[in-house]
Amino acid sequence: MRKVIGIGETILDILFRDGQPQAAVPGGSVYNAVISLGRMGQNVTFISETGNDRVGEMILANMRENGVDTANVNVFPEGKSPVSLAFLNERNDAEYIFYKDYPRQRLEVNMPEISSDDIIMIGSYFAITPVLRDKVKELLDRAHDAGAIIYYDVNFRSTHANEAIKLMPTIIENFEYADILRGSTEDFQNMFRQPDADKVYSNHVGFYCPNFICTDADGDVRLRTKHVCKDYPVTPLKAVSTIGAGDNFNAGVVYGLLKYRVRRADLAELTEADWDAIIRCGMDFSADVCKSVSNSVSKEFAESYR
Repeated sequence: MRKVIGIGETILDILFRDGQPQAAVPGGSVYNAVISLGRMGQNVTFISETGNDRVGEMILANMRENGVDTANVNVFPEGKSPVSLAFLNERNDAEYIFYKDYPRQRLEVNMPEISSDDIIMIGSYFAITPVLRDKVKELLDRAHDAGAIIYYDVNFRSTHANEAIKLMPTIIENFEYADILRGSTEDFQNMFRQPDADKVYSNHVGFYCPNFICTDADGDVRLRTKHVCKDYPVTPLKAVSTIGAGDNFNAGVVYGLLKYRVRRADLAELTEADWDAIIRCGMDFSADVCKSVSNSVSKEFAESYR
C-alpha cells in the first residue's frame, strides 16, 4: 500500500469566539491533513516533535486514534508542546497568537522508508525555517531519489512577510522539489506581493513546478498545469470555522491521487477530467472541515466518502 508521509509541526489550537474559549483541538498545517487521511483509512506516517507533557500526550493520542503512525515523532524532554490561541472573527476566520518553547536540539528523528509513488507532504514555515532545513532537505532528497510525489503547500503567513526576501532561496528550492504546489492568493501576496494566480504561475512557479493550484478562500480554485488551465467555482457554505480549510483541501487532493491511482510518472499526462476528479476531492474535504471546529474531516464524512 502506498504511504503518505507528512512532516510538520504539532500544536494545540485553543479556539476563542467573542472572547471566550470554545474548543481545544490538536493541529498544525500538515498534521491536520494527515489526520484526515488517517481517518480515510490511508497508510499515513507523520514526522514531527512534541513535548513530554499533557499537550503532547493529547496530540499523540489523537494521531494514534486516527491511524497515523507516530514512530517518527520526537518527544523532547526539555521545553513544552506549542500552543496557539485562535480568535475567530464574524467570518469565522482566525487570528493567531503562538506560544512556543522548543529545545535547542530540534527534530531528532529517524526518517521513514520511502518507496516510489509514495506521497510526501510538506508545508508552511516549517518547510523553510533555517533551524529545520537540514532535516526537511534530507526528507526531500530521499523522496526525490525514491521517485515519490512531493506535495508542497506554501502556506506563507503575513507574520513572515518581512522575511520573504531572506527565505526566497529556500522557497525556490522547495518549488524545484515539488511535483504539485498549492498556495492561496494571500500566501502569494505575502510572498511575492502578487495575488494573481496566472502571474504567480508564469513569473514564479511554472518554471520549477508544472502543477499549480491556487485557492482564494471562498473564491475560485485555479488549476494551472502544462496542459490544463481551469477555474473551479467554490460552492458557498456557512462556515463554523475555516481553520483547517486549506490543510484539508491538501488532504483531499492527496486522497484523490491515491483513489485514482495516480503515479508520479502519470502527473505530466493528467487530463482535464482527471484533474476534475482530484480537485473535487480537495473541495469536498475542505467543505466538510468548515462545518465544525475540528481541524480535520469528520469521522462521518470519512465513513461515507470511502
